[in-house]
Amino acid sequence: MKRCTKCGLPETHETISFDDQGVCNICRQQEFKMGRIDWAANRKVLGELIEEHRGRYDYDCVVPFSGGKDSTWTLYYLVKEFGVKPLVVRFDHGFLRPNLDENVKRTIRHLGVDMISFTPNWKVVQKLMLQSLLEKGDFCWHCHTGIFSYPMWTALEKKVPLIFWGEPSAEYTAYFSYDQQEEVDEKRFNRYVNLGISADDMFVRLGGNVDLRDLKPYSYPPLKALRELNYRSVCLGSYIPWDVKHQSEVIQRELGWKGDRVENVPPQYQYEKIECYMQGVRDYIKYIKRGYSRPSHLVALDVRHGRMTNAEGRHLVDQYEGRRPPSLDLFLEFVGLTEAEFMEIAMGHQVSPNIHDPAATQEGERLHDHAHWSRDGAMTRVDAEELLARWRARKVSAAV
Repeated sequence: MKRCTKCGLPETHETISFDDQGVCNICRQQEFKMGRIDWAANRKVLGELIEEHRGRYDYDCVVPFSGGKDSTWTLYYLVKEFGVKPLVVRFDHGFLRPNLDENVKRTIRHLGVDMISFTPNWKVVQKLMLQSLLEKGDFCWHCHTGIFSYPMWTALEKKVPLIFWGEPSAEYTAYFSYDQQEEVDEKRFNRYVNLGISADDMFVRLGGNVDLRDLKPYSYPPLKALRELNYRSVCLGSYIPWDVKHQSEVIQRELGWKGDRVENVPPQYQYEKIECYMQGVRDYIKYIKRGYSRPSHLVALDVRHGRMTNAEGRHLVDQYEGRRPPSLDLFLEFVGLTEAEFMEIAMGHQVSPNIHDPAATQEGERLHDHAHWSRDGAMTRVDAEELLARWRARKVSAAV
């Protein structure tokens, strides 16, 4: 596969393109970010935006929050630098790790903020996971949509118009660029967050076998209601330069935030995606589909910041990427699949020119807290077979 001559990301990375020097558009975005943006002016705009909303509502802003590095930094920065009174809103995707929960408790108590945590119906989540895996080769539809839509519903309910997210998508992809204002709105939600499947679409694809009301947390609030609230939903990373490694060091020092090992991720990146014990499965699927996963993404960031050479990055990638995660066994229980069915589905979503070779797959390392991950709530084989049969029938129909 063709790879960026600078960061090493392959041509199967979403939204990637290469210039005549073989450098990808994501790297060029970073050059623009570091060399052509007046961050002092942007921070001033940030302060003005906060002052515009301060003290006018029960909370100055809503901060969507997982407890991972980005949302923790966002919350920390807004409280410490601007003294905001935020409402912290967490969408519990169902796979929170023990260390993550301790980090959240420590952060909330240290900063002295209010938090709401919402846990959706697990039986509905299981069906959504399997259906989105079948449709898109990505079982995280419920997480993608819930994280971005539920805080917006909360903002409406609590009548708090200012919502702060973390990094802009331009940090990692080219759906938006650093030279344009990126609002976290319905356009962005439909462009890449929901994988092209709305909650209404999902209701139809599940054959109406869920209550439509159960899908509300995954749908974007009506634009009319948001406009009446006079909402602003923005990325903190549009106003201050984003640097996950530096920010992770700060929250570890100031909040006692603790990193953790993640399946098939090099140990020097213990700040990355520590909040989900299904992360290894997601990365494994990405490797099957696109021929790369999280190690490539992480070393690309370090290469762009001059912390690592491309050759050093490739060495790390070769060591850790593409291994079968032990969490896959648990995932298969949750969605009622055999491993053969899982591979059939995942390989059906391969992105050209990647060709995955299952025979070359090695086993990944079992993590220290694996035994503490909840195994409750396996999906019945009957439910799984129903969704599989419907998916296969649509494939046959499309082929004809």
